[in-house]
Formats: sequence, C-alpha cells, structure tokens
Amino acid sequence: MAAQTSIERIALSGSTSGKQIKVVATATPGTTIHTATASATDTFDEVWLWAGNSDTVSREITIEYGSATAPDDNIKVTIAAKSGFTAIVQGLILQNSLVIKAFGAAANVLMVGGYVNRISP
Repeated sequence: MAAQTSIERIALSGSTSGKQIKVVATATPGTTIHTATASATDTFDEVWLWAGNSDTVSREITIEYGSATAPDDNIKVTIAAKSGFTAIVQGLILQNSLVIKAFGAAANVLMVGGYVNRISP
C-alpha cells in the first residue's frame, strides 16, 4: 500500500496570529518571516508570500530565502507604491530549519503576509 501524504496549512512562524509581518530591517539580516520545518529528509514547507507597500514611492524588498548569501538565496522584487499585495514567493519549498528573512529599501512601509503548506509523508 502506498504511503499517504499529509498537507497542513500553517501560519508563518514570524507572524502573530496569522497577521502580516512588518518589515523593519533595511539590510541583512532581515526581519524573520518563517523558520522551516526541522526535517532534513521527508517533510517540506511549501511557502507562499505576498508583500504590500504603504509608502508613496515604489520600494524594493529582498527575501533572504534560507540564507543571506547574495545572489544565490536572495529574491528581489519591487513593490509598487500604495499597492495591495504582490506575489513574491509562490510555492517554493524549504526544510532543515532554514530561515526566511526580509529587508526593504525603507523601514516600516513593507508588509509580508502568507502561509505555509507543511507536506509530510
């Protein structure tokens, strides 16, 4: 009989009660968004992130995806001024307690929201 896969939707670990996370950092290390599952083998976090910008000018956000190594683990997206949410990470996987952090071109104007699908056998 084949193993059954389990998928559980969870809040970002950097979030309080599932709320948006304000990006305070303007350089590395960024504001913590999520710490992935501790599993190094068969359980993964599938990450979905969106960012909004409350400022009057466009701002770049940098996602440090699992490490701060640039450019290997950096995702950079410019978020339009006064924008609603823009998709910035769409279903990438992570595990082994790696951490996702974010920093912006200005403090306190970028917000990150999202969720994780924890996938395990």
